[in-house]
Amino acid sequence: MTELRHRGTTENDLYQQSEDKGSENEGKAEGVSESETKPDTGLPEVPVPADDTPEVLNKALSGLSSRWKNWWVRGILTLAMISFFFIIIYLGPMVLMLIVLCVQIKCFQEIIHIGYSVYHSYHLPWFRTLSWYFLLCVNYFFYGETVTDYFFNLVQREEPLRILSKYHRLISFALYLTGFCMFVLSLVKKHYRLQFYMLSPKKTWEGFIGGFFSTVVFGILLSYVMAGYSFFVCPVEFNSDHNSFEVDCVPSDLFQLQDYALPATLESLTGWPTVRLYPFQIHSISLSAFASLMGPFGGFFASGFKRAFKIKDFANTIPGHGGIMDRFDCQYLMATFVNVYIASFIRGPNPAKVVQQLLALRLDQQLNIFNSLKSHLIERGLLEDVA
Repeated sequence: MTELRHRGTTENDLYQQSEDKGSENEGKAEGVSESETKPDTGLPEVPVPADDTPEVLNKALSGLSSRWKNWWVRGILTLAMISFFFIIIYLGPMVLMLIVLCVQIKCFQEIIHIGYSVYHSYHLPWFRTLSWYFLLCVNYFFYGETVTDYFFNLVQREEPLRILSKYHRLISFALYLTGFCMFVLSLVKKHYRLQFYMLSPKKTWEGFIGGFFSTVVFGILLSYVMAGYSFFVCPVEFNSDHNSFEVDCVPSDLFQLQDYALPATLESLTGWPTVRLYPFQIHSISLSAFASLMGPFGGFFASGFKRAFKIKDFANTIPGHGGIMDRFDCQYLMATFVNVYIASFIRGPNPAKVVQQLLALRLDQQLNIFNSLKSHLIERGLLEDVA
């Protein structure tokens, strides 16, 4: 740990020295152009987003110093974002899904804008076109899978949706293959790879370790509260009878309180032989631990990306905070882990999905499966042979 802290301090010192050196260069004698004082990095300059603070806040905070003005702007916008998030939760899962899609597209647009401002000078063809094309492919694949799984009744009612659902993976593969061919054709000699470096010097071990314990404790407590409400534990489903989307179910075993025996050491300290928890609270420990230990590396990656292009923020969408990508840089890594974790340790065989797959078979295939299942249940003594 001492070695890591020393190495982190050394990187901070080197970064500060580079900043001081840059300031000294700017203060050279008149007559020396800016291009002569700046080091040649080999990369074009990226335009810095202008201050987009609302005029109302500028007038209200005009009497404050720039530092305190920045704190007030960040604080007000933080409260506004928290309020907006609670409104989204109140409006239901469909609105939340749309907001997630909008956030994803906006984050991608901010990254592409920065990349294009650099790459266009290299005359690399189809940069933005290919970038947006692959975003479309990714969303088509993942959202197509989700729609088929959760809205099977709705998909089966429409012939075009049934065709897209049946050949979904083949269509997705064809789209990816087309994009790959376009990418190979767009390669330009001598510009195959442009790298970036440096991590953010402001990350500290104290915040890293403190964030770990607070995230795990908060995750356990919050999961206990949320597990008691069907709104948070039931998937959104399409009800054919009412022709609407609903969030109503009998909670699975993950969200049913159970008694767990404590280890002897904890029992001696607390005096409790058992504790009553939701099984999902145990899973929340793993999710919280990953969020606090590995999630920040998404922020490190984003910080390195920004410092490589000498920019402070991805955009100025949220005054005082930067762009949407600046607020969600850790979420993509976390979202991927949650998906993998659920598929590996939580999601088991889904009877509803099995029924959906059976209904998609031909009638003779369904009849064969029915006879096989009937014979199996008779052998097990669960059904009587009436033939």
